Amino acid sequence: MTKRYVSLPDEAEAGMREFIDEVDRRLSSDEDTCSVVEDVLIDLSGDREAYERWQNGDSVSTAERVRLQSYDPCNTTLESEYYAEKDEERFRRSKHLQWLWRQFDSLPIADNVEFALRFRRMLADHLFEECGDNCRFFKGISFTYGHNITIGDNTVVHDDVHLDDRGKLTIGDRVSISDGVHVYSHDHDVVDQTEVRNYHTTVEDDVRLTYDSMVQAGNKVGENSIVGARGVVQHDIPAHHIAVGMPAKSVKIKPGWEDVATPIEEAGINRQEERHIKYDLPDDLDVFDEFGRDLQPPR
Repeated sequence: MTKRYVSLPDEAEAGMREFIDEVDRRLSSDEDTCSVVEDVLIDLSGDREAYERWQNGDSVSTAERVRLQSYDPCNTTLESEYYAEKDEERFRRSKHLQWLWRQFDSLPIADNVEFALRFRRMLADHLFEECGDNCRFFKGISFTYGHNITIGDNTVVHDDVHLDDRGKLTIGDRVSISDGVHVYSHDHDVVDQTEVRNYHTTVEDDVRLTYDSMVQAGNKVGENSIVGARGVVQHDIPAHHIAVGMPAKSVKIKPGWEDVATPIEEAGINRQEERHIKYDLPDDLDVFDEFGRDLQPPR
């Protein structure tokens, strides 16, 4: 074991537990999620006095008003809010929880590791489709929606990871996702990048995705495998394999697993299309090309 147990002083532990339990209870109730998020961010930011002055009609600067308004996620937008194919009903709630997660990470208190890990773990229960026991989520993790993510037990996600669940993302038990990793579940057409295809991307049990690696949409990283630093997964990685490079290729089988693993020479199969997730767009959608391009090839 390379780590040691760390505990907070009793008074700090009691206060932390009480606060997290209170937020958990409010998010589990019928209370408006926007109101819960707004209250939590105002108090954690130490802005309650300024907020009440504004609510009482006292004069505030335009910058202060914008800051105070933005504690309420209903007054904000996220990039994923503009995606036409999203489930509008599910997104309404996940947006509010995403805003709380992101804004919490921007606060100094998010550097209190013991508190922050427990707070994010509590939020994961409300944000993700499913989250297992004893998961740890470090600082700067981002999602597309959050509600299309399933994570198993004892998984750790380190700093500055992006988990794209525009399609569907399944992560198993005891997975280690290192700093700077990106896991995608959507891709763009090579001619018209506004045409999006969604996929189901899977990272199986006991996988290690090491520093700055990337898993492209629709691929499966097999159980007990490793993707080396800055490796780019463009096809399935078989169980127990070690894959490195751009694109990531299997170079070794973990010692002791040779008899049960797929042979190296049989690795490298792309099954992305088997995991394509089709969607329908509303008939009354006002479609536009944000780039304003003419995509006709030259004659």
